[in-house]
Amino acid sequence: MTGRELLIADTFVELADTLVDDFDLLDFLSTLVERTVALVDADAGGIMLADHQGGLQVFAASTHAARLVELFELQHDEGPCLEAFRTGRQVTKTDPAAMAAAWPAFTPRLSEAGFASAQAIPLRLRTEVIGAFNVFRVAPGALSEADMKLARALADVATIAIVQQRSLEAREQLAEQLQHALTSRIALEQAKGILAERTGVDVDVAFTVLRSYARRRGLPLRQVVQDVIDGTLTRLP
Repeated sequence: MTGRELLIADTFVELADTLVDDFDLLDFLSTLVERTVALVDADAGGIMLADHQGGLQVFAASTHAARLVELFELQHDEGPCLEAFRTGRQVTKTDPAAMAAAWPAFTPRLSEAGFASAQAIPLRLRTEVIGAFNVFRVAPGALSEADMKLARALADVATIAIVQQRSLEAREQLAEQLQHALTSRIALEQAKGILAERTGVDVDVAFTVLRSYARRRGLPLRQVVQDVIDGTLTRLP
């Protein structure tokens, strides 16, 4: 078994291991995005999910730049993730002219962020679409067919996990969980900023430090984030 094949197997095992009673949606999606980017020929990625009102929200991104691009998509109501969510189909536009025609505001912003191409995969189970997965590349062109199949498989895992979680909870509980995950995302960004300012590390590195600290000590990521914000945790060795 090659190193990549071993990483693929480890990824599916790790994702399955997160489907426990204390399901941490934020950590699950962050792991999914980071592993997908590591496994396919992509440089960044992000996931949007529909909230209880049907609007999309950014729930995970592999880099700060990717998160800003996804927020731009939402603010300007255009881009591959929105298109994938609305159509329920994979979105791939590799030609710069086609991208600019479809997304006149998004395409220049994508370039400013250092990316040359963007693709999106719907998080879909049968006819239900619950979100979309963005994949960004610095180099022009789309993912290979093999890489896209793997990315779709991982997106399917995420969809099944979230839909299964929904089926186990009442609608009110699900809405509360999604809102909590969104609130946790906001808190995470705040903690990343605090840690980056305090230590001088990049904000993307700050997230890795936070999650590594939580995992080493067996703590929920949200608890470590809150401790950093509260000032009760000032050192993360």
